[in-house]
Amino acid sequence: MTPRLTSIVIAASAAIFATLLLASSLRIGSEHTSMTHTASTKTSDFRIRSEAGQDITPLLPSQVEELAKDLTDEERDVILRKGTEAPFCGNLIDNKLDGTYVCRLCKLPLFESGSKFNSQSGWPSFFTPVDDEHVNSVRDDSAGMRRVEILCTRCDAHLGHVFPDGPPPTGKRFCVNSASLEFINGDRPLPDGTVAPDTEFAYFAGGCFWGVEDRFQQIDGVLDAVSGYMGGSLENPSYRAICTGTTGHAEVVRVRYDPSLVTYSDLLDGFFTFHDPTQLNRQGPDFGTQYRSAVFPATEKQAEQTKAGIEKLEQSGRFKTRIATTIEPWSTFYAAEEYHQDYYAKNGGSCALPGFDDE
Repeated sequence: MTPRLTSIVIAASAAIFATLLLASSLRIGSEHTSMTHTASTKTSDFRIRSEAGQDITPLLPSQVEELAKDLTDEERDVILRKGTEAPFCGNLIDNKLDGTYVCRLCKLPLFESGSKFNSQSGWPSFFTPVDDEHVNSVRDDSAGMRRVEILCTRCDAHLGHVFPDGPPPTGKRFCVNSASLEFINGDRPLPDGTVAPDTEFAYFAGGCFWGVEDRFQQIDGVLDAVSGYMGGSLENPSYRAICTGTTGHAEVVRVRYDPSLVTYSDLLDGFFTFHDPTQLNRQGPDFGTQYRSAVFPATEKQAEQTKAGIEKLEQSGRFKTRIATTIEPWSTFYAAEEYHQDYYAKNGGSCALPGFDDE
């Protein structure tokens, strides 16, 4: 190797080493060491979406400051200064209503009532967030102990701490200050900015939800499908309860989709292909009102499209008997137990349902 080439190699190696050393020092010197997410840079043309479809792009300091103007002194102390409210004093500890707990500062959905449990710790406790990406975890060495602090991913609001002593299925206890949360009752719409503008929801009941969920998940433009229950009188029903046929619930699949990729009418067409809409209170070998064919429109436009779709189907002559599908008022959707979700993806197999393009 010539002296000139040797000098070039040495200089390049030194530059690489210096770059790596600088990157390492920046990581070590950061104020928070994230345990679940990588810090993101917000630019005018870059947005981050969570799996739940929410915009979780970190807010600018000026945006946080503007939102903080509405906080009380107590909320400011907890949310911005990482304080802790006195145990058993928060207004949400004993709240048992069905709904969503959103970030008090930026309104990002954080927890659902279905994951709330009584930990007897003195603070509202949950075993899982709405979406793991909505809650950031960082190491907290304050107070003379090592804990894991939880923060709102979007606005960096202090929420509380998470501990490894929660109930199944996660084994986690997200211990949250009431001051960091705002509760939205299940019969009220979420605040502006909490529902992603480019996603919509549709609700279909077509017999056993395992197969219907599986089919909808195969459609381009469908972001996710969740099995659950709607249309009954019992709050937070269990699968065992709805199987009695006395609660009034139907097995329903909630479909979240991107309307720029697939329309509600497309989903409706698929729904009428995925099951037999002429069967009353049954689907194949499954009998009972919980297996009825029904649609729960989330908007007036969906209701109009559903009605038109049923009329079109009846006039098409595709079926020899009358369509039994009912259009029912939208009501609270209760997600089914975890073992029902993505059943065929987890366990293999499939229901004997036709494909999306089959006739």
